[in-house]
Amino acid sequence: MFLFENITPASALMFVVVLAALIGLNEISRRSKWAGITLFVAVPLLLTLFVWPQTAGAGSSTGTWFHWVKVYSALAGCLGFMAIRYIPRLSTNRWALLFPPVILSINILEAVIRDFQVAGMEQGVVDGVMMVPGPWNVMNGIAGLLNIITICGWVGIYVSRDKTQDMIWPDMLWFWIVAYDLWNFAYVYNCVGDHAFYAGLALLLSCTIPAFWLRRGAWLQHRAHTLAFWMMFTMAVPTFVSDSPFAVQSSHSPAALMTVSLLSLAANVAVLVYQARRIATRRLNPLRDELWTDEPAYRRVVETIPGHRGDTRGLPAPEPVTALSGAR
Repeated sequence: MFLFENITPASALMFVVVLAALIGLNEISRRSKWAGITLFVAVPLLLTLFVWPQTAGAGSSTGTWFHWVKVYSALAGCLGFMAIRYIPRLSTNRWALLFPPVILSINILEAVIRDFQVAGMEQGVVDGVMMVPGPWNVMNGIAGLLNIITICGWVGIYVSRDKTQDMIWPDMLWFWIVAYDLWNFAYVYNCVGDHAFYAGLALLLSCTIPAFWLRRGAWLQHRAHTLAFWMMFTMAVPTFVSDSPFAVQSSHSPAALMTVSLLSLAANVAVLVYQARRIATRRLNPLRDELWTDEPAYRRVVETIPGHRGDTRGLPAPEPVTALSGAR
């Protein structure tokens, strides 16, 4: 194939298993506070003490600085989002609402730095991963920076007023998510290409599918959860994506590398232009305003998920006023 070497029936089936497992774990963790604490605090603590020092050490395909930083930054995102979801005063604190865009930007920036770092390497195997540096790394690094610039509308983040108490970001619409997905897949394909079948395609689908069909508006929460689960697993079992019967290698084709990075850059430039036009024509302040409140996708979120500003669904009904109430 153009992107990957031969995909066997076993690896195709495992792709479905990984995708289903990530979606399932995300559903479990978002529906229960105690499940979230177990999966994002207790399990990583045990792995840090007893597993990762042996499995993700020097020479391992997950033994780089990037993988260690990525797993803890993903977990930090999960815990920060849980704080916003379960501590009522934080969900309305404008400074607390800066945490989601900041941690998202940091996660993107980590990958951008790695893309630029790989661009300066010599072609060859580095920490068990084949690197093919080229202009595609620089192109995709720029796309990642544009992806950060176009993060908007965090002032409208709210917690759903229902059983799951999801962190909803209605201004994060489908076109930004698609641009992110293209950028992130290109990053994984550029920098850890032999992991991209699972860490690129399966992992990105595991948060995008719930964002479009299971719980709209909660893409960032889905992304943090599924990324944390994948990073915990791949650091514990790094051979799964490199030496197991299910491993799928990248084609390492310069044409493929150039294509995915070009698509990433084009998509993020398009979102930047579209957003800049909206800001200019409507005189919006992206640091203060939500940009897409009139879009159907935005309206579908705030009209169906209770908790948005001014939305009284899910609140106790006010006590009826009687004629005697004022005569006491």
